[in-house]
Amino acid sequence: MNTLFNNQAKVYKEKNKNRGRLLIKCPDQPGIVAHISKFLFQHQANIIESSQYSTDHEGGNFFMRIEFECPDLPQKFGQMKESFINVAQDFEMEWKLQQNSELKRTAIFVSKQLHCLREILLEWQNGDMMMEIPLVISNHLEAKEIVESLGIPFYHIPASKENREEVETKQLQLLEEYNIDVVILARYMQILTSRFVSAQANKIINIHHSFLPAFVGAKPYDRAYARGVKIIGATSHYVTNDLDEGPIIEQDISRVDHRDEVEDLKRKGASIERSVLARAVKWHLEDRVIVYGNKTVVF
Repeated sequence: MNTLFNNQAKVYKEKNKNRGRLLIKCPDQPGIVAHISKFLFQHQANIIESSQYSTDHEGGNFFMRIEFECPDLPQKFGQMKESFINVAQDFEMEWKLQQNSELKRTAIFVSKQLHCLREILLEWQNGDMMMEIPLVISNHLEAKEIVESLGIPFYHIPASKENREEVETKQLQLLEEYNIDVVILARYMQILTSRFVSAQANKIINIHHSFLPAFVGAKPYDRAYARGVKIIGATSHYVTNDLDEGPIIEQDISRVDHRDEVEDLKRKGASIERSVLARAVKWHLEDRVIVYGNKTVVF
């Protein structure tokens, strides 16, 4: 594994050893914030950052993300999770309590185009994207050299419509073997089956080279050029069984005009894709994204 990142991770874990995050989603009602604040106070935790949102104060859904500092958190954490169950039950909460020092383990899937992979690896090397990368999986060999040069295991698993079930069985085995928390599709140009998606619900982050919901599916830049669009974009979203229709995490755009050919759109689009995917992944790693229905709240 990359020595520079290991040193950065060691510093990060030490600095954040007593920091945690709490995410909740529940029906909106009086008393939620008061009870959560009381719970944290009882455990000597100090709130560092707090964000909340309600879809409707009468009968809507309430969302909240809190980051806190708590003395001796590693020793207290198990007991805190156990005691929060009562608070969660009272308010019918879906919730997640996380230690900041526990880095998520990611698997990156990539095909021939490497611009998104390079961006993710650069952010990771710089310490701007705190995660572990135990492996990279690809259906082509283009990424092998760059991945292995960083000490990351590279798995070449050729994929097609004919062997998709066999390929996904191998991939799922690897995800289990490496205890993977999130899958990053860095321009992995294969459609995932419902079996794979169901096994990793809200854990697969994709980058689509289009400002969804426009130009869903293959060759969006060619179709955008044919349509004469003046704006192109990219969308990062969670993968669901509905192609390119999962909950959107982040989007961005760039202006184009009649002088731009298809290759110009692809070149400009690649720049947007890199930054959009990087932001979406970083927000997921920091537990800033809460999924509800086919939407997201991003704090």
